[in-house]
Amino acid sequence: MITRRVFLKSGALAAVGTAALPAFLTRAVYGAQTTGGRKRLVIIFQRGAADGLNIVAPHGEAAYYQMRPSLAIPRSGENGVIDLDGFFGLHPSLAAFKPLWDQKHLAIVHAAGSPDNTRSHFDAQDYMESGTPGYKGTEDGWLNRALSKEEADATPFRAISLGASLPRILLGSQPAVAINSIADFGVGGRSPAAQPLANTFEAMYAQSVDTVLHGTGAETFDAVKMLKSADPARYQPAPGANYPRGRFGDALRQTAQLLKANLGVEVAFTDIGGWDHHVNEPPQLTNILRDFAQSIAAFWTDLGPLGEDTVVITMSEFGRTARENGNRGTDHGHANVMFVLGGPVRGGRVYGQWPGLEMEQLYEGRDLALTTDFRRVVGEAVARHVGNTALDTVFPNFDNSPKKFLNYLG
Repeated sequence: MITRRVFLKSGALAAVGTAALPAFLTRAVYGAQTTGGRKRLVIIFQRGAADGLNIVAPHGEAAYYQMRPSLAIPRSGENGVIDLDGFFGLHPSLAAFKPLWDQKHLAIVHAAGSPDNTRSHFDAQDYMESGTPGYKGTEDGWLNRALSKEEADATPFRAISLGASLPRILLGSQPAVAINSIADFGVGGRSPAAQPLANTFEAMYAQSVDTVLHGTGAETFDAVKMLKSADPARYQPAPGANYPRGRFGDALRQTAQLLKANLGVEVAFTDIGGWDHHVNEPPQLTNILRDFAQSIAAFWTDLGPLGEDTVVITMSEFGRTARENGNRGTDHGHANVMFVLGGPVRGGRVYGQWPGLEMEQLYEGRDLALTTDFRRVVGEAVARHVGNTALDTVFPNFDNSPKKFLNYLG
C-alpha cells in the first residue's frame, strides 16, 4: 500500500503537484490506511447451479432424507451437518462459516433465486446478472445500474471485477474495470504484443479522459506509475487471513488488496465455477465448498475494520433437484440458498419462508420452490448499504419497496 512518505520520496511529486492530481489519486496517496466511511458491496457468483439443499441442509425435514438416501448430509457424526438452529445446518465443509454465524456477521436466505423457470445455465446467469429475469433485451447489468447515482469523486476503480473480462453484471454506463491479475496490471507497455491494452492503466483512463484525466496529461500517468511502484505482488494479507491456493482464493485476496488500497472501490465482483454436479456429487461438493468457505472467511479476516462497511452476497443461477438422480448427483432445479456477510448484517439467522419438501410443496413436483426473489436480497443492499434507493431503475418492472425487504441489514 502506498503511503504519503513513500510518495514524497519521489521528486516527481514536485513536478506533478497534488493540485494536478485527480481526487482518487490524492486519496490513494494521502489516505491509503483509512476507510473514508465508504460503503462496499461484493457480489460472488457460484456458476453452475450450486446444490443449496446440501449446502444449507434442512436436516429437520424428513422428506429431505427420503429424497436423498445417499446424498443427504447426516444429522450427526463426523461428516454430519453443522447445526445452526435445530432445523438447518451447514455442510461440514463450511466449517469456516460457523464462527461468522456465531458472531452474527453471516446470514442465510433459503429458497431464494430467480423466479424464471429456465433450466439453462446461460439464460439463468444472464437473467440474474441483468436483473431482469425472463427478459433478454436488457443491455446492462444490475450491479452497474446500482451505481447510476453520479459521484463527484468517483474513480476508475469504482466498480471492479476480478477476472479476464468484464462480466455481464457490470456492463453499463458507469465505468468498470476487469482485472485478471494485479501483478500484471501494467502501466507501461503500450505494445499490444507485450501486454493487452485493455489491461493497462492507460487504456482504462483513456475511456474516462473527460471526467478523470482531462487536463492532467502525462504527469498523472507518472503518478499512476508511482502507485504501481508499491509492488502489489508483495502484498501480505492480514494475520490469520489464510487464503486457499487456487483461482477463487486468489481472486478474493486481490479483491481485499484493492479494497484496502483506498482507490475508491464501491462494488466488486468475482465468481467461482464448478457447481454442476450431475454425477458423483459428494466428493466434488465437499472440495469446492471447503475452498469457497475458507476463501470467504480469509477475505473477511483480511478486511479487518473495513468489514464494518462491507457487505458480501453470494448467488447462483438456480438450485438442484430435490431428489438425487441415479448417478449420485442432482440435476437442474429451481430455488437455492444465498449467503450474506458483513458488518451491517443481522446475522445468525435464516431469512425467507421455507416452502417444505413434501410432494405437494415442490415446484413442478421436483424442485425446492422459490419464496424469495434474489432481487429482494440484493435490492436491500443496494438501497440501504450502497445508498441507491432508485430500485425501480436498478430492477425495472419489479416491486422492491422497502416494506418488502427482509431486513437483514441493521
